[in-house]
Amino acid sequence: MGPAEHSALADAAGVLACPECIRAHQDAAPLALEPRDRAVRCGRGHSFDVARQGYVSLLTGASTKMTGDTAAMLDARAAFQRGGHFAPIADAVTHAVTTRRTNGPLLEIGAGTGYYLARALDAAPPAVGIGLDVAKPAVRRCARAHPRAAAVLADAWRGLPIRDGALSCVLSVFAPRNPGEIARVLAEDGRFVVATPTERHLRELIEPLDMVRVDPDKDRRLDSAMAGHFEPVDRTLVEYPMTLARADVAHVVGMGPSAHHAAAAAADPARLPESVEVTASVVVGTYRPAA
Repeated sequence: MGPAEHSALADAAGVLACPECIRAHQDAAPLALEPRDRAVRCGRGHSFDVARQGYVSLLTGASTKMTGDTAAMLDARAAFQRGGHFAPIADAVTHAVTTRRTNGPLLEIGAGTGYYLARALDAAPPAVGIGLDVAKPAVRRCARAHPRAAAVLADAWRGLPIRDGALSCVLSVFAPRNPGEIARVLAEDGRFVVATPTERHLRELIEPLDMVRVDPDKDRRLDSAMAGHFEPVDRTLVEYPMTLARADVAHVVGMGPSAHHAAAAAADPARLPESVEVTASVVVGTYRPAA
């Protein structure tokens, strides 16, 4: 565990809650980093090892049914993000986080590569970030994403290993979310920032490459899930054209749900022109806890 991972975990540990205490229906004891033992512990003696890659696993009990992204999917996503194609989306997410500037902790659920969390932390010093994901390849990347980002392996659908009201902001970018749990861990004046694709997102690729379509009922389902937990504060449409080379298209197909579902022959970018103009279309919504 290098100095950056040590510092980030030490700073974030007080926000984390012991999942064993939660499972036993006890008060969620805060965790503390024990660097000599490469572990975090609660006051009741429950201990969780810190992996050599710098993340801590707070998965407990039976194996989770959530699989998360594979290493290949994360490689594709990182390559696409390095190309700057989703930079306007990251800018909009960062703006939503920093509109109400705060030094409180930030959490990204389904953090993947940690790209959006790192961008937000760059704009919000000296805030501490936590990248949470259910996939080991993801938290390995998150542990290296930013000097102020801690990485936690956990299943958000089992309950967030976070203390009540401990966070100033939670991010969910193209990721599943658990509104009830997120409302629990947010401070009263906290914000939940959600980025979701519209039906126009990547529309030029969906039919030719047999990619997974955005559910046309997505907005209604999001509103229904948020009801009773959150109230909308702001909604921004981020829509723009991207000129993608075949390698970029291959990364798009390989980094998302279409990597699981698209037929290999249909998803071959070689069937497309050498470059193609593709629409990026995402809504960035900001929510506050319901009164």
